[in-house]
Amino acid sequence: MNYKPIQSQLGSHPHDVAPAPDGALSDVVWYTAQATGELGRLNPATGETHHIPLGDGSSPHGVIVGPDGAPWITDSGLNAIVRVDPTTEDVQVFPLPDEFPGANLNTATFDQQGVLWFTGQSGVYGRLNPANGTVEAFAAPEGRGPYGIATTRLGRFTSSRWRGATWPKLMGQTGQATVIEPPTPDQGARRVWSDSQGRLW
Repeated sequence: MNYKPIQSQLGSHPHDVAPAPDGALSDVVWYTAQATGELGRLNPATGETHHIPLGDGSSPHGVIVGPDGAPWITDSGLNAIVRVDPTTEDVQVFPLPDEFPGANLNTATFDQQGVLWFTGQSGVYGRLNPANGTVEAFAAPEGRGPYGIATTRLGRFTSSRWRGATWPKLMGQTGQATVIEPPTPDQGARRVWSDSQGRLW
């Protein structure tokens, strides 16, 4: 198979990528342009890219496609979760509560009820309810380090700690976190995924 490199806009520093779901927008791959504060839109068939500004001070990190088909972004520069309408390109910003400045947002996941959960490396995790725009944030049980987060088939959310040894297990309804100690001390897992059996990798 022949692979053709695709050039993003110079200096944009692409970070995370997320393909759109099958359907009308199946020819779209979203990516965060971390250095320019934009969301990138790639047509993989043509290699054409297009950037959408997210706002002054933006520094987007992760991007996922939500149940609504829209890209959702963790933006450490804005200290907010950002949604971009895939059709109109309208940008919605959902700031974290004032008591959690500089959360250094990293990764997000949607639970089975359509609530978005996120991590912040400064020692924060939280959730956004898209139905009403409410954002809640919580202090991580062991401080700095939360990075990756994944939803399991059992409806639990597990966050890995980069530069740390524990995996907080989050309870969806209460936001309570239970610390799981992995067998390898100081392993520093950066991200975590759940397979179809609910096992974490």
